[in-house]
Amino acid sequence: MATYTLTTPLTSEDTKKLVAGDTVLLNGTIYTARDAAHKRLVELIEAGKELPFDLEGSVIYFVGPTPPKPGDPIGSAGPTTSYRMDSYSPTMLKHGSKGMIGKGKRNQEVKDACVAYDGIYFGATGGAGALLGKQIRSAEVIAYPELGPEAVRKITVEDFPVTVVNDTKGNDIYQMGRAQYEVKD
Repeated sequence: MATYTLTTPLTSEDTKKLVAGDTVLLNGTIYTARDAAHKRLVELIEAGKELPFDLEGSVIYFVGPTPPKPGDPIGSAGPTTSYRMDSYSPTMLKHGSKGMIGKGKRNQEVKDACVAYDGIYFGATGGAGALLGKQIRSAEVIAYPELGPEAVRKITVEDFPVTVVNDTKGNDIYQMGRAQYEVKD
């Protein structure tokens, strides 16, 4: 497994070199969105309307951060369970997004979309939200403030640590890890 440092927006050249299990330190702008925001974003895409940010090469972090302490840009920012975005992620990838960050397994449709559109699903460490929040240098709500912590935020990250879970070749680190320890008859 390799370690890469990448800056957003990501390109197909960036994502195709990654393999499930690789570590990536992300830099640049990423966007936050959870289920309610994803529903609205996909409805905008289906209606042919403009989104609140450019999807091309974007990375979307599935997170609902806590309020920041005075002087901090954001509070605790741990990943949320990703399967709640499974019905929306293929559309986001089809329209230019290149990366997702969350925790837990994805369904086959999302894995197939990663292969079809050069997308990557990154895992962030669950339970380490306070530590992950320290890698966020700025945060700004850019859409749906009425959703509170689930609003869409534009955040700037520096050396934000993630692991490749699903890559552009159809690999899945959860299946790879399990296969190493399965007893074969």
